[in-house]
Amino acid sequence: MSATDFELPDTEGVRHSLSGSDAAATVVYWTCNHCPYALAWEERMHAVSRDYAARGVRTLAINSNDAERYPGDSPAAMAERVAEEDWPHPFLYDETQDVARAWGAERTPHVFVLDADLDLRYEGAPDGDYEDESRDADWVRSALDAVLAGEDVAEAKTDAVGCTIKWR
Repeated sequence: MSATDFELPDTEGVRHSLSGSDAAATVVYWTCNHCPYALAWEERMHAVSRDYAARGVRTLAINSNDAERYPGDSPAAMAERVAEEDWPHPFLYDETQDVARAWGAERTPHVFVLDADLDLRYEGAPDGDYEDESRDADWVRSALDAVLAGEDVAEAKTDAVGCTIKWR
C-alpha cells in the first residue's frame, strides 16, 4: 500500500508534505499533548528520530485531535510544547482530520513506517509495552532496520495502543 500524500503545517506554520523527500525511510506517527500513552512513548519516538536521522530517515508527528473539544491539543498548545521541549522532528496539525482518516490512524500513538517509495512497511505501536522504557520503540527500530537493509519487515503490523483520536 502506498501512503496518501499530505501537506500540513507545523507549529511554526511551515508546511510539510509527505512527498518530495529523498528520505531512505519515513516514520509518520499520530500523537497529541494529553494522552498518557503518547506521552509515555514520546521520548522513545524522539530517540528513534535522532538515532535514524543520519541514516536518511525522516520523522513526522501529526496531531489530528479536535482542538475545540480538547484545547490542550490546539496548535497554540502544540507550539508551546515544541518550544519548551527538544523536538527533533516537526509536529504537524491535521485540523480537518482528513489525513488521519485517509491513513486509518486510530490512536495516539499510531506509527507508520514507509520505505523510500512511500510504501507502507510497518503499522502499529512503537513497542510492546508503553510502561517499559527499555523497550526503546523496538518494533519501530526493527522495521526501520529492515527497510534500510532492503529486507522484509518481520512483523509488519501490530495493534496500535493508546487513546483514540478525538474526532469531531
